[in-house]
Amino acid sequence: MIPFLDLKKINMRHEKAIQEGVSQVLHSGWYILGEQVKLFEKEFATYCGTDYCLGVANGLDALELIIRAYDIGAGDEVIVPSNTYIASILAISANGATPILVEPERATYNIDPAKIEEKITDNTKAIMVVHLYGQACDMNPINALAKKYNLKVIEDCAQSHGAIYDGKRAGNLGDAAAFSFYPGKNLGALGDAGAITTNDEELYNKLHALRNYGSHKKYQNLFKGYNSRLDELQAPILKEKLKYLDEDNNYRRKIADYYLNSIDNQHIILPSTKEEPESHVWHVFVIQVNDREHFMQYMTDHEIQTIIHYPIPPHKQEAYIEWKEHSYPISEEIHERIVSLPISPVMPEEHVKKVVEVINGYQPH
Repeated sequence: MIPFLDLKKINMRHEKAIQEGVSQVLHSGWYILGEQVKLFEKEFATYCGTDYCLGVANGLDALELIIRAYDIGAGDEVIVPSNTYIASILAISANGATPILVEPERATYNIDPAKIEEKITDNTKAIMVVHLYGQACDMNPINALAKKYNLKVIEDCAQSHGAIYDGKRAGNLGDAAAFSFYPGKNLGALGDAGAITTNDEELYNKLHALRNYGSHKKYQNLFKGYNSRLDELQAPILKEKLKYLDEDNNYRRKIADYYLNSIDNQHIILPSTKEEPESHVWHVFVIQVNDREHFMQYMTDHEIQTIIHYPIPPHKQEAYIEWKEHSYPISEEIHERIVSLPISPVMPEEHVKKVVEVINGYQPH
């Protein structure tokens, strides 16, 4: 079976360095917010091109903390794409604010800048962009809108580590950005982990307290804070793997290029990309097909694992039952048709070629 993602193989490339990093933490005797976290925060901020980075427990916490730090809450609205993973929306709801869903572009799956302005009201406080599947959103028109209406721009970079738009990396394209380092991400930890990047010193200082019980100084609490800290053991692992992120992303691009140039089947809709190759880091390679169940079974029969990112749109989830009558036809169509193909920095070329060969032989019912 060709796996969708071989996490063990990805991480075993770094086995020696990971063991050394864990050993350093073990022997340091300092296990929460120690030197390893500080070093990773500094290196990841430099990588993203931002002034600040703050390690937190996971990507959802990163989003939630940003919204909290901006004092966005009850009565406020945050614009967010309608086809994102539900975590983007949960972070808004958790702060008591109202998510306002905006449909994506059909071609890129990212939020459609042309559809945002009509959803802006006096209650809108921020636009949350999600660089979905690894492709940076079209940020210039979005930032222009934000400036026009005095809105914050929050990036959900959970899938876009290393993507570049107009000369800047994801994480440095808005006011603040949230990253997830869930193991399957392009930069993945060996457990849950996340980070926030920003150039806003005041925001950084507030977040620095919020992630640690609202405290800058032990037993002195400025805010009603959280316990959301990047694990000291995960920091050296992330720091080591960060060295190879660009190389890994380039290999993902190589696979994606082969897919785009070699898959030739009228029943398969391939993803669209912008002119800048570096704007996409191909966290997942998503195609569309009409009879998805039949296609996925066909792939399984040919020993190829596929996955759906994501089968149910947020407004159809039971968690948001209040939206059950809402209609977002583009999102609904996308969620019914999408399938993710295997892609990773350790995928052998013969596996890539087999995926193409099998897909080109596919015929629907």
